[in-house]
Amino acid sequence: MTWNAVLTSATRTVAVLAAITVTITVTAVAGPVRADANDLGGYERQRLFWHTCQRDSADQAGAELDQAGASCTELTVPLDYARPRGTTITLALSRLAATDTARRVGVLLLNTGGPGAPGMSDVLPIRQWLGDVGATFDLIGLDPRFVGRSTPLDCGWPTGTLSRSAGPDRASFDRLIAFERDLAARCARRGRDLLPHVTTRNTARDMDLLRAVLGESKLSYLGYSYGTYLGAVYLQMFPERADRVVLDSAVDPAGYGARVLREAGPANEVALSDWAGWVARHHDRYGLGGTGQQVLAVLDGIWAAATRRPLRVGEYRVDRQSLPFLLLNRLSDDRDETHADLAQTVQVLRQAATTGSATPTASLADTLSFLLTGAESATGSAQAAILCGDVPVSRDPGDYWRDIRQHRGSEPRFGELTRAINPCVFWPQGPRERPTVVGNAVPALIVQSTGDTRTIYRHGQAMHRALTGSRLLTLRDARIHGVFGNYGNACVDGAVIAYLADGGLPATDLECVGSASR
Repeated sequence: MTWNAVLTSATRTVAVLAAITVTITVTAVAGPVRADANDLGGYERQRLFWHTCQRDSADQAGAELDQAGASCTELTVPLDYARPRGTTITLALSRLAATDTARRVGVLLLNTGGPGAPGMSDVLPIRQWLGDVGATFDLIGLDPRFVGRSTPLDCGWPTGTLSRSAGPDRASFDRLIAFERDLAARCARRGRDLLPHVTTRNTARDMDLLRAVLGESKLSYLGYSYGTYLGAVYLQMFPERADRVVLDSAVDPAGYGARVLREAGPANEVALSDWAGWVARHHDRYGLGGTGQQVLAVLDGIWAAATRRPLRVGEYRVDRQSLPFLLLNRLSDDRDETHADLAQTVQVLRQAATTGSATPTASLADTLSFLLTGAESATGSAQAAILCGDVPVSRDPGDYWRDIRQHRGSEPRFGELTRAINPCVFWPQGPRERPTVVGNAVPALIVQSTGDTRTIYRHGQAMHRALTGSRLLTLRDARIHGVFGNYGNACVDGAVIAYLADGGLPATDLECVGSASR
């Protein structure tokens, strides 16, 4: 799950959004907005008009929300919270209202990751995962500012993700520099005036404004992946407003930023070896080798072929700089269906390497479209704008090249991807605010699997240390990013639901056991 597909959310791999030019919608709130930086009363008094979610016959996501009984609306917020009388933008959100009104707890806001992932449809699977306790909350799915339907930002990128590898040598690294420089330049041209306001801190402010407009004294929150960082920032900025908070597959708040995957290479190398062992046990089905080493040798052959010339896969060309993403994108889940999907991808790539061309599976075609075309430019644009707007990075390309070279031996397949340069190096401006330093005693439940390949287990431990009032729920012997509900572990699901039901954290940290091979 980009973070969207590399740091994948719990409920989606990629999000489809039509390419459009950035626009600002100026919308009046109910009554005049009389506010300064410390007075948002005019915004807080706005009235939300709930309506059906489907916008037209092509809007399948909206139709599914309507069918489930959800309603949708738009919230008006300041573009710049320091100048609330200025330009406003609109945020789109959905609601599945509590049906057990006698036991209603309040609002549960959801964020399943990204950054840059739309959230309006998240209410549908999460209502199912929550079981009976879901009926006691108004579940809210929000498209964060400049994402999805919320005044979208689209820089006109030729890709939907930041995830290109530096490749094998300095020449390929220099090509990546040019590519990332171009991505940044596109955003500078299309949205320079907006970029300072595309930040996690502003999204946290939006969340608290939404809480006030909904008439709630406190806000409960369930966040996955990047959503854990957003949740932690909210807790730091508005500690007295938090009720029941679950942070699943947590980011180290001190290590968050455009290089958050920098330490993930070794975990993915291990995961690839585990996958190769699984494939070897199913050699009769996939024919990729009877031992893990034989399967990895097949991969090495594909790697060498893609280094010589791009592989023809349907209408796409897969080169050495795009190949690592195709593997890493399927290593965040140790279940059979995900292993099988990656095995089918490798079968296609091997055919392309040995015969000159191959037809992609539907899953691989979707991923290649995300990686190699501008069909989902808005996803990558918003993700970069958030990451680059939150935390500064080194502006020296040499720092990234030295880092990659230093780790090639220990991270031979993935270090050139997880440690690669990114468009933030060339971003038109640095963050407007200092990064949030997370450190408080607000209660929260942190859920982390020991084999997580996106936000590695150490990240969850770091979040636990930063939130001194938290409890850490560890899922051992499992490799999954996005645990609660998504993975189906009864121990984890039961603990999360119990906490959301009564609001009481466990007395101590907890452990559950999964399976490293299903």
